[in-house]
Amino acid sequence: MRTLFRSTLLAALLTGSLNVWAIGAIAVDDEVGAAEPGYGLVTGFATEREAQRAALKECRDAGNEECETVLTFKGCGAYAASRSYYGVGSGSSLKAAERKAIEACGNNACKVVVSDCE
Repeated sequence: MRTLFRSTLLAALLTGSLNVWAIGAIAVDDEVGAAEPGYGLVTGFATEREAQRAALKECRDAGNEECETVLTFKGCGAYAASRSYYGVGSGSSLKAAERKAIEACGNNACKVVVSDCE
């Protein structure tokens, strides 16, 4: 049984099917006073640069013009906003990332806009 587990683990590592080092990113178009910010969120990239580029593309492809990358993350990431403030957070769980984003936003009206995990 151990041999089967080791063989399966080795095969997964060699084929890259385990995204242990996968990186995600969030890009937003968040104009002060806007009802809802536009965003792009991606996961599963090998480098921060690739993740940032993909998040910006996704944000722009959704019809947003002033997109900026606000967070790259391993594990989980979140973006929270109100009409005047925003915050980002990352963590080992979705709940932790969302809590950090709300805390960083620092306003009672802040709500999680987007979040995800690898």
